[in-house]
Amino acid sequence: MTKTYLKFRPRVTVLSCCIIFAWVGLSARLFQIMVIDSDIYREQGVRQGQRQEPLLAVRGNIYDTKNTPLTRNIIHYSLGTHPSKVKDKSEFANLISQSTGREPDYYLKRLRSTANFVYLERNLQRDKVEGLLDQRIPGLVVDRKFRRSYPHTYVGSQIIGFTDVDDNGLTGIEKEFNAFLSGTNGWVVKQVNGNGKSQIKTSFPIKPPVDGANIQLTIDLEYQSILQEELARQMANAQAKGAMGILMNPQTGAILAMATLPDFNPNLPGSSPLENQKNRIVTDQFEPGSTFKVVAATAAVATKTVSLFDEFYCEDGQFTVAGKIITDHEKFGLLTFPQIIAHSSNVGTIKIAQKLGQKPLYKYSRDFGFGTKTGIRFPGEVRGVLRQTKDWSEMSLAEVSIGYEVAVTALQLASAYSAIANGGILLKPRLVKQILSPNGKVVYKESPEVIRRVASKEIMSTITDILVQVVKSGTGTKAEIQGWSVAGKTGTAHKFIDGVYSKNKYISNFAGFFPADNPQVVCVIVLDEPRYGLHWGGYGAAPVFRRVVQRIINMDDSIQYHRPKKAVQNPLYANVSPKNKSSLLPLATVAPYPKYTDGYTVVPDVRGMSIRKAKQILLSSKMRVSFKGSGTVVWQSPKPGTKKLPGSLCTMGLN
Repeated sequence: MTKTYLKFRPRVTVLSCCIIFAWVGLSARLFQIMVIDSDIYREQGVRQGQRQEPLLAVRGNIYDTKNTPLTRNIIHYSLGTHPSKVKDKSEFANLISQSTGREPDYYLKRLRSTANFVYLERNLQRDKVEGLLDQRIPGLVVDRKFRRSYPHTYVGSQIIGFTDVDDNGLTGIEKEFNAFLSGTNGWVVKQVNGNGKSQIKTSFPIKPPVDGANIQLTIDLEYQSILQEELARQMANAQAKGAMGILMNPQTGAILAMATLPDFNPNLPGSSPLENQKNRIVTDQFEPGSTFKVVAATAAVATKTVSLFDEFYCEDGQFTVAGKIITDHEKFGLLTFPQIIAHSSNVGTIKIAQKLGQKPLYKYSRDFGFGTKTGIRFPGEVRGVLRQTKDWSEMSLAEVSIGYEVAVTALQLASAYSAIANGGILLKPRLVKQILSPNGKVVYKESPEVIRRVASKEIMSTITDILVQVVKSGTGTKAEIQGWSVAGKTGTAHKFIDGVYSKNKYISNFAGFFPADNPQVVCVIVLDEPRYGLHWGGYGAAPVFRRVVQRIINMDDSIQYHRPKKAVQNPLYANVSPKNKSSLLPLATVAPYPKYTDGYTVVPDVRGMSIRKAKQILLSSKMRVSFKGSGTVVWQSPKPGTKKLPGSLCTMGLN
């Protein structure tokens, strides 16, 4: 061994040992990575090379009964970023600002956030982000989503409701059926390269989204528009605090229209008070007053406690019960049972109730559905107030019979009058017609559902005849529509505020249906705190009913014409003088389309038709059209069968 070797041998030995130990360690580590922990690192590699991204489901839409869309889905964009990954925050903020128009300081404040991810903008239209889509800005995340839009703004807003920024229903149908509308999101796995860019590979797994189901309501958009317009008109005229209205098909329980004022724009829900989002038809209760008298009337007829021949002395409009004075709006003397209801005598109704007793009055109140929920699928329904007889005071029998000490919703009132209109069957109100999957399959359907029979068809026919007299010659004459038989009842009630009845704040309401001999629509109108004079149900609410019905008749040919029944001389109509109807013409037979003779056209017979149908036939006859009034055609000039040159004017009179 040389001196040189001996000199460096320790160093060589140490170095050799280090190399050997390093090689052994690396080999062990490699064995651990490649064999022992191979699954872990394989999964990590897959995660780094792949990315799972969500595929958003499109929210289902809501339609009216004629398939008119009440909602739409509009594509919108959201901008976000990971603040920690943005190097030059000032430049980044300026780039976003140039596109959106918002001050750069707004974005700088968000970029200084310590959160892992922040949204910079949400719900932007494409034109706002067009420039950003073409650029590749490091750190910018562009999220393409759908935003809910309501094309009819205020019309039906409280029924439809609205969604939040994440497309979850917050109120109305949007909330109640959110699970059906939302659908199920899917996902796709994309390959990610070294630069972090992703691309779809057909070999990678994908789960397609399931779009939300579409909902078809029983609401008719045209009916809804008419109802809201007329409520707004009368609310302004009466200087009322609020107004409500509902239209219902009494034969099926389908709700045709339902409105509460003031309302709101679901596209801008924050621009109106929160309380405007409530559907008060379902959520708010009130004391109805005289519209509740049909309960006592039905109970009296059903139990045969009172006959149509019975007469009651109405004490000249003033009567004392349990030390409290009950008054009438007029001084009535001797009235028959039907006249008491027709002229809305409180004294007469109380005397009928005293003869009837507590139990029958309570039973029929409950049978009509008061004091219980109707069962409609809509959030926030209240049951109203109807106390059991054991909790009644000495005054309760009298008060309940005339619509006090009870609280009802407008929906309950409409359901009760529907039971009278359809012959005694209380039906569950329906707002949803059906729900269809994206491929058109019915996944949910609401059919007419009977809750109970309230009374026989014969009994309800008698009550209907009484309600017809209310409109013909009683307190509801302003709801009368010439040429049509209308049944209804007015109601006026003092508001119960802070434990006492107000002396100058009222609820004015009217409930009725038409045509009375074949009811197709029930309508309830409620005005909250109208000005004095229009606080009476017959002056405040009844005219709204008439205008709504007239517009429906003019617009909808499916509403069949029915001539009013001839008055029969019996106690039901005794001493009641209906207005002269001699000017009304009978329903005309619809003539076929006119034949042309020597260049002339024969004027068709359009009497008895709605204005829409009459105009269609006359225009098809090459005639110009002019009309006066509203309702159905009762006269026309020239007379049917007259030969006229095409382009001649035909004038129609409507009632």
